[in-house]
Amino acid sequence: MALSDKVASTMLPTRDASRAQEFYEKRLGLPFEGTNDASGETVFRLAGGSQLVLRLLPDSTPSPNTAMSFEVSDITAEIEDLAEHGVAFEDYDQPGFTTVDHVFDDGSMKAAWFLDPDGNILCLHQFA
Repeated sequence: MALSDKVASTMLPTRDASRAQEFYEKRLGLPFEGTNDASGETVFRLAGGSQLVLRLLPDSTPSPNTAMSFEVSDITAEIEDLAEHGVAFEDYDQPGFTTVDHVFDDGSMKAAWFLDPDGNILCLHQFA
């Protein structure tokens, strides 16, 4: 059995489900699927039948690494659109890792990072 052709769900922690729902639905434009009050999960639909599941965990801390990345065809246009919806992008200036206009470009891929309200690191990426 291979998992490569299976629908997947990304699960991220949130400390405030209503604040997270506003961010993912209104700012990122993800279709809201519903909530499961028993498990404390808020669900959003992604491409191909996949889902983003936000799990209410009041004492959670975000991972220091990128938790989720969205592949886009025009990273500059996506940054502009998300910025118009109040999304703030991170900038980096480190040896070998510098962003210009929020974008890191290593020649094979461009990427830009932003945080959700809980500090989860999200990314846009565009292959060359």
